[in-house]
Amino acid sequence: MDIKQYMQGVGRDARAASRAMAKASTGAKNAALNAIADAIVRDAGALLAANAQDMDQARADGLDAALLDRLQLTDKTIATMAEGLRQIAALPDPIGNMGDFKYRPSGIQVGKMRVPLGVIGIIYEARPNVTADAAGLCIKSGNATILRGGREAFHCNQAIAKLVKEGLEVAGLPAAAVQIVETPDRSAVGELITMTEFVDVIVPRGGKSLIARIAADARVPVIKHLDGICHVYIDDEADPEKAIRIADNAKTHRYAPCNTMETLLVNATVAELILPPLAEIYRAKGVELRGCPATRDILPDAIAATEEDWRTEYLAPILSIKVVADLDEAIDHINTYGSHHTDAIVTENYTKSRRFLREVDSASVMINASTRFADGFEYGLGAEIGISTDKIHARGPVGLEGLTSEKWIVFGDGEIRV
Repeated sequence: MDIKQYMQGVGRDARAASRAMAKASTGAKNAALNAIADAIVRDAGALLAANAQDMDQARADGLDAALLDRLQLTDKTIATMAEGLRQIAALPDPIGNMGDFKYRPSGIQVGKMRVPLGVIGIIYEARPNVTADAAGLCIKSGNATILRGGREAFHCNQAIAKLVKEGLEVAGLPAAAVQIVETPDRSAVGELITMTEFVDVIVPRGGKSLIARIAADARVPVIKHLDGICHVYIDDEADPEKAIRIADNAKTHRYAPCNTMETLLVNATVAELILPPLAEIYRAKGVELRGCPATRDILPDAIAATEEDWRTEYLAPILSIKVVADLDEAIDHINTYGSHHTDAIVTENYTKSRRFLREVDSASVMINASTRFADGFEYGLGAEIGISTDKIHARGPVGLEGLTSEKWIVFGDGEIRV
């Protein structure tokens, strides 16, 4: 296969489909989404069989536990995929919304209209659910998309893409509105991220090395995040029961996602109260603890934490713990070592919680809740295209609005500029 020629064809088809999607009715887009959801439920067995084929190959290739966890499909994750599509269908259609109107002294009325971005390239590793989530969000937001999944999920991604194409055709929308790259050849990625004539934005979802490479080599604008170094800070005015429950869930609910807590910060005043029962929970679940000297005074079996631990996204049952003097030190630590993804405070003090919201420089900042909620589905977006730690255009879970832009519109009645 001539990869350049193949990708140019994919790009041309996507650009043509994007024009049809931009003017597609809300009813047609919702019909496609519901048809895809129905097909996913109907063919759940076939999806599990395709996933099993990918899982067998991934184990043979020696993929690590975090990647295997992301690759695995279950009855529950398939049901969640379908439910996510139905939620997207139920959301208001942002395309064509007009607002912010102002009359100018000249007599013209100036406002804004929400419009699709156009063609979105999405590159991801070991996450077959992204195929459905990304397709759904791009369809509802009136975009065309080119999906390039990892070779480890090749069979499952192709099976899901077939159902997406079926749903588009049922609704009378162009099948090329959602295309999945049909070759595992990595040079296809190099073509995709440089096709400025066909692609408007790239969204990478995967490991740090993949995202860093795309950010460095892309000529197309990129919406990205590199790390998920998330923190929970337990304040001296925290409810202990709440604090333990949140810190447990934030770390042990799942180890692989980017919104899992990697560093626990505990106020020195309550460290001896909070850390022993929490450490007991972590030990029972097989979590390795790495702590600062003050932490190790309380938990002698914890491994000594290094400077590198504060900068590490483990994606594994490993947790770094630091005892801090106060809220100021906690915020300073987060802003110094965090990745601007998701950070939480546990406190009953209103003033401190508001300070934390204002001063922590992250895409999602939480009060008395697990970092695991930083997710498009949990935020009511139906699904997410990814989580952005950038500050321009989109930040945090990227849903429908993040896949649109605005253009200026002007209403006049014969006015001319003088």
